[in-house]
Amino acid sequence: MEEENQKEKKIKMQLSCPMPKLDFEVITLGHGSGGLLTNKLLDTGVFDVLKNDYLSKRHDGATLDLTGRTAFTTDSFVISPVFFPGGNIGELAINGTVNDLAMCGAIPQFLSLGFIIEEGLTMKEFWEILVAIKFACEQAGVTIVTGDTKVVERGKGDKIFINTTGVGRIHDKANIDISNVKAGDKIIVSDNLATHGIAIMSVREGLEFETSIESDTRNLNHIVKALLDDFGEDIHLLRDPTRGGVGTVLTEIARDTKLGVDIFQKDIPIDDQVSGACEILGLDPLYVANEGLFIAIVDTLIAEAMIDKMRSFEFSANAAIIGEVIEEHPGQVVLTSQIGGKRVVNMLVGEQLPRIC
Repeated sequence: MEEENQKEKKIKMQLSCPMPKLDFEVITLGHGSGGLLTNKLLDTGVFDVLKNDYLSKRHDGATLDLTGRTAFTTDSFVISPVFFPGGNIGELAINGTVNDLAMCGAIPQFLSLGFIIEEGLTMKEFWEILVAIKFACEQAGVTIVTGDTKVVERGKGDKIFINTTGVGRIHDKANIDISNVKAGDKIIVSDNLATHGIAIMSVREGLEFETSIESDTRNLNHIVKALLDDFGEDIHLLRDPTRGGVGTVLTEIARDTKLGVDIFQKDIPIDDQVSGACEILGLDPLYVANEGLFIAIVDTLIAEAMIDKMRSFEFSANAAIIGEVIEEHPGQVVLTSQIGGKRVVNMLVGEQLPRIC
């Protein structure tokens, strides 16, 4: 199975990047001074693990050769806890930025990487984050070309924050734009909902419960490229429903298009464990965060064929058509429940799951 191979690859990556003997067991303010300790941290850490021709120049920026339409995105990651079932903040940061580019219809190429590290983070933790970053970059096929490292006083961060910026070339067949969405379009989700948010919730202090749920953090650029190769401009819109979940993203789309959205609870894919955890915690899966799935709004003529294509990929085996764009009730999302009742799905109010990315 591809998923098992991914885990095996991650283990091999960790074994191939043993942590060297360092003078310090924890990161201190001196490591952010720009002096000797900073250089040691970069030389034995960042540059060693993430080495490539761009970083080896050790310049403040990178010179890139970009041609054609280009997508550009930036994001910051402040997740708590930094380590969670199925991953850590390092691979989350890379996957999140790669996926933002993919949602633009782009093929991700280059990333910048900025660390804000809290004094006291252990070198072992930092090393594990770096190795996870290296693994995620190799899986997505992207290169880190420049970056920055800062250290803040103890209590001024939360172990580590990461900022990433990414650029990529837009696929020749892509025309991803909300203005393309029209009545009759089908709404597809690529996998089970709410997995990431519940994985994070499962290790919250005071909220732990026994579960084997792991985060769905992963890159989506390869499957998106394959879909664009086959279906091109018939894919009208792509979104990754991270914070706010599927419900919030669909509400934003309905509002911005001034069209209605109908979705059906019976068609929404969700893991049984995740569904059970949501019931226990009183959470609506439509508002729980995701990191490894996307929403696609596509022409009705290709919807079934696209589902068949998506289900050939391990990480979208549960892809499903969950609804349709309609002209009725413009600006609103209406959910039909399992028993046939209807309710309006509003945008998430407040923060249901804080610090999930």
